Amino acid sequence: MTKTPPAKRDMQPPEVTGRDARIAVLERSVRATVPLRKTFVQANPGKRSRHGPLAEFVTGRDLRGLKAYLLIVAACSDGSKGWSTTHDSAVWARLMDIDTSATPSAARTGAWRTLQRLQGHNLITCERPRGSTMIKVTLLREDGSGDAYDRPSGTTEEDRFLQIPQAFWNRGYDERIDLPGLAMLLVIAREKSWSVFPADKAPEWYGWSADTHLRGLRKLLELDLVERRESYTKAPLSPTGMTMTYQYNLKPIMRPRKPKKQGNSTTPSVVSQTSRPGAAKGRR
Repeated sequence: MTKTPPAKRDMQPPEVTGRDARIAVLERSVRATVPLRKTFVQANPGKRSRHGPLAEFVTGRDLRGLKAYLLIVAACSDGSKGWSTTHDSAVWARLMDIDTSATPSAARTGAWRTLQRLQGHNLITCERPRGSTMIKVTLLREDGSGDAYDRPSGTTEEDRFLQIPQAFWNRGYDERIDLPGLAMLLVIAREKSWSVFPADKAPEWYGWSADTHLRGLRKLLELDLVERRESYTKAPLSPTGMTMTYQYNLKPIMRPRKPKKQGNSTTPSVVSQTSRPGAAKGRR
């Protein structure tokens, strides 16, 4: 009796995508949200410059590097391996989607160069033993100082942090967002709910142009990641007697989960978007 061979499609190797790899990394980190010190986006008041390391990615047009860095923070921030994560260079290339547009060899090289750029920003260290394809990445402090990383607690101004929900990666927003949009997503996550983000202040506060600022806000509205409302204030000497500005807030899918109350206490390590002092009108 002749046996029927298995269908050809069952014999084909599965296709593994960058999103598959990113989701696997996030599942291993066992965190619903990713903490990121606010000083990555903007330095605290009193500093010589208010620009955070984020400005270097924006002005350098390095979307790949910024997305890679945020994913590394997600992969390492649980601390189970000493703020480090190690993968084969081919896996790093897959995590960054470089393998979709380059040969295997070129993709490995592209991943290594991206990690070296992050090391140049003093945000990580990366190690690759001679003759090995394994690359170990270790987090440094988010402010670009080169200091050792520790998990932010939110107990001091320098230690305040924003949170990025895993939905950003799991639902593929990271694949659809552009560089201005991602920069402004981090800016809005840094501030209180319903803040104003005047474009004319962008060069001073964040280190990029007003045009980049506005394009980022438009992209977030297009992706439905933020909501916007009008706000009016008196202006007796203006023709209309008032001025109108827009306030922005993250959509629920991008907001951190509120900590569960246990008796009369709350989890100290979770800082909500509204925990930072300052008025809703975008005081910097």
